[in-house]
Amino acid sequence: MEKVKALFGGKKPNPKEQVRKWQSELRKEQRAVDRQIRDIERTRKSVEKDVRAAAKRGDTKSCRILAREMVRAKSTVARLYTNKANLNSVGLKLGEQLATVSAVGHLEKSASVMAAMSKLMNQGEMAKSLAEMSREMMKAGVIEEMVNDGIESALDEEDLEEEADAEVAKVLADVAGDMLKDLPGMESVASLVQAKEEPAAQQEEEEMDGLRERLAAVRT
Repeated sequence: MEKVKALFGGKKPNPKEQVRKWQSELRKEQRAVDRQIRDIERTRKSVEKDVRAAAKRGDTKSCRILAREMVRAKSTVARLYTNKANLNSVGLKLGEQLATVSAVGHLEKSASVMAAMSKLMNQGEMAKSLAEMSREMMKAGVIEEMVNDGIESALDEEDLEEEADAEVAKVLADVAGDMLKDLPGMESVASLVQAKEEPAAQQEEEEMDGLRERLAAVRT
């Protein structure tokens, strides 16, 4: 019955209650994002073990495939953290709207809420989860209509493909460089391992020089 009244211009939702409802939904979405991150991190650790196992066998092809999975997992986690930050930003800005409601009796348009929601609505599954809230915010006058064109995610995929080989090499060097550096086709991994070893060797030499100087001082 209440929905029918609202549809035909009946009693509007209480602004404060609506803000609190949105904040509750945003917190729910943040918890869902946290679960996704934990699941991906668990999978990433498992894949890392698989990389080392493949490296031990000398199976460089499997190493590359698995490392690419780890690169994609890292990219996904970074995007999820950005989503979580935007969800938190929307929640905080809505909290500021409560003060506005107390002063003027209604919600006002918010450029910061609009900006954060626009980023979230370009994130596939997140857009589906927040679709109803977005419509409610537009109806309440907090944001304007947004167009989800998927440009951001498309650019992410393009950038990932361009940087994939370099990122895969970094992952392999970090996870199993000690086993892969001398294998055929692993020249990029060997270079990264060597680049990491040189500063360590230099530091060790400097420490030895310092020790020699202290020993010489003691003898004199």
